[in-house]
Amino acid sequence: MDEKRAGYRLQAPGVADSAPSYELPTYRDAPRQRRRLGVDEHVIRPEFERREMIGGEMLQASPAELPHAVQNADLDYLLRAHLAPGYRVATDLATRHDQENDFASDSAVVREGTDPSTGSRFREELAFEVVSEQNKASVTRKAPTMLQRGVDRVFAVFVKQGRVAEWVPDARKEAKGHWVELASDAKISHPSLAEPLPVGAILDAAVADDTVARALDAKGNPVIREIRAKEKAEGKAEAILTVLAGRGLRPSASVRRRILSTTDLATLERWLLKAVTATSPEDVFEE
Repeated sequence: MDEKRAGYRLQAPGVADSAPSYELPTYRDAPRQRRRLGVDEHVIRPEFERREMIGGEMLQASPAELPHAVQNADLDYLLRAHLAPGYRVATDLATRHDQENDFASDSAVVREGTDPSTGSRFREELAFEVVSEQNKASVTRKAPTMLQRGVDRVFAVFVKQGRVAEWVPDARKEAKGHWVELASDAKISHPSLAEPLPVGAILDAAVADDTVARALDAKGNPVIREIRAKEKAEGKAEAILTVLAGRGLRPSASVRRRILSTTDLATLERWLLKAVTATSPEDVFEE
């Protein structure tokens, strides 16, 4: 989301800008709560208002436009394919980080289920911010707050510059830090990811589909396994017909149909061995 508006100010109509104005109090002015707030103890109303609180300031969270919206969708697509079991991807998930911060990351990886220590959902483990028209300063304010809340790693995708960076906190002062650009051939690894996420796939939509396919294959996706088994069976069947043809044995339409429609690899392997010595195409079916 794009945060563009600062805190609200009240000024009478027709009064010059130089005249005194009154600023509504923010949560920075409220007494500090010492207890740790739950991730769902919001001061904003998620799904009812497009606002966020960052550093005690209420900011308007504007809907995204191109290319921000497309990059966000592509990122979710990539993350979903790379998830380890027990995790899910969340978009615009509002989180109460502390007394002065109640905002959402563009994309996040969250453990499924309920955190037994809080009785609420688990905190985000990975967080991603897509930066287009959004003020970089706003994202930079969010990053250390998320890490202090317990998010493991925070990333920013700078759409117009075509780069991905990770927030690295200052060793001496956790609230300070800087963005470190990741190389396009780097990979993001984390226990929540079954396969490392290539940075280049985040930046290049043309690479994303191939990356997703490889990730699903590595995770043992049953549909991909089925496709591979089918392709292997088709290869075995064609090999049987090739051996028969090479030996001058021409199978009938029914024999050919039976060979090509069989998908059991053990059966096809047995038929292939028989095709080497068969005196007729039908001999390959003999037990």
